[in-house]
Amino acid sequence: MSDPIGSFSLVLHSHLPWLPHHGAWPVGEEWLYQAWAHSYLPVLDLVREFAEEGRTDVLTLGVTPVLAAQLDDPHALRAFHDWLGMWQLRAHSAAVRWQRDDPLLRELAAAEHRASSRALEEFETRWRHGFSPVLRPLVDAGVVELLGGPATHPFQPLLDPRVRRFALAEGLADTALRLGRAPEGIWAPECGYAPGMEAGYAAAGVRRFLVDGPSTRGETHAGRPVGSSDVVAFARDLNVTYRVWSPKAGYPGHDAYRDFHTYDHPSGLKPARVTGKQVPPERKRPYDPLLARDAIRRHADDFVSTVVSRLKDLQAEQGAPGLVVAAYDTELYGHWWHEGPEWLRQVLRMLPEAGVRVTTLRGAQAAGHVGDPIELPASSWGSGKDWRVWDGAQVSDLVAAGASVQAELLSVVDDHGGAARDFVLDQIAREALLALSSDWAFMVTKDSAAQYARDRAAEHQRRFTELAALVRAGRPALDLARRYWASDGIFGRLDARALRQ
Repeated sequence: MSDPIGSFSLVLHSHLPWLPHHGAWPVGEEWLYQAWAHSYLPVLDLVREFAEEGRTDVLTLGVTPVLAAQLDDPHALRAFHDWLGMWQLRAHSAAVRWQRDDPLLRELAAAEHRASSRALEEFETRWRHGFSPVLRPLVDAGVVELLGGPATHPFQPLLDPRVRRFALAEGLADTALRLGRAPEGIWAPECGYAPGMEAGYAAAGVRRFLVDGPSTRGETHAGRPVGSSDVVAFARDLNVTYRVWSPKAGYPGHDAYRDFHTYDHPSGLKPARVTGKQVPPERKRPYDPLLARDAIRRHADDFVSTVVSRLKDLQAEQGAPGLVVAAYDTELYGHWWHEGPEWLRQVLRMLPEAGVRVTTLRGAQAAGHVGDPIELPASSWGSGKDWRVWDGAQVSDLVAAGASVQAELLSVVDDHGGAARDFVLDQIAREALLALSSDWAFMVTKDSAAQYARDRAAEHQRRFTELAALVRAGRPALDLARRYWASDGIFGRLDARALRQ
């Protein structure tokens, strides 16, 4: 390729809250296994395809420590293998039921059988020992840049500085344990930022992180050092990012794509295409892969044209090649948007052909896509680009409970921690971090499985309070801590002593 017109960095954020042993359907472990089968397997397969071609710096992949722990968890690995087998059986069942129906439905059942067979083979040959052995060679070879984050994905601006420091340190250490090194970059949970957080990032060895476009007043053409630090913030280019997915529109809503919300309930498969936004489920047309294939190509062309146009405008404005950062949840590709992985494959092949340098955030920083320092405002990537989703009136009770948990956590560790590691205090810290997951407030504010979210937050708060009360009273708590560890034994090296003053 001749001199590129600019650089493009795709950033994928892979995250689900801790789900093993906490329900199955409609929210619980099923959520994990659907995303695993339909997003994590195909996206990693796509990355490996580029690796085998010798490509490096293909994309920046954020994997939260809490998700990585689930994808390495023995219980989850066994249960996911069972889930894949059931997927294949469900495809068999649908094939029998749809034998005399529309030919498109018969083909859909056959396609589901082929997909489940590929997933089973992929899992049994590459994934049986977990996610980390699959990801590490891709990270070591520089095919992807890995982003980490705080342990359980808490909304950091609402954390006490000691808890914030502890959550980030534990998350980075857990990633280093799984992959051999701590990541230099993080996806800040919910892109949440409060002024001064860059100092904590610098102290933890973090060199770059993500914010949303409005945080830099829409100037997203380069990373920006934050304040007086050397920590660089990269901002999503919403002009480009929203072509794919925005609060109101995006490619996945096209009428030819597979409809996420319409189920064939006997099999659990999704047999319909979107058909139309106002079309009720019973009137949606059967999914047609040929129509979807045409839509994928058109939308890949549109996205590449959008990136090229944006980079040409930036070059004209800045007098030098610029950078476009497009960032999304990994679960969009395959889980929410069935055709997403194939669209991604085409885009990542077409961009270099169009004169665009595809790279990672690390590669963009090394290439000099870094501008002048900036003072960032309090911000997030949520509604209003402020903190309202995680600190609004609808979740004021969760915020108050979270503040109480943090205060008691610090107090009990200071008052009762000794020189030796304490299993009970470690479990107390573990339950506190699980209670502080940002997912619970998000799900309540967005009214998405809100009761499940409230129940999960309350459960971890109750366990935390029960253990802390036993410690304060000087009563035995080891058996109870072990019982909670059996279901929530996440982050085995977590050490509550690091919270002490």
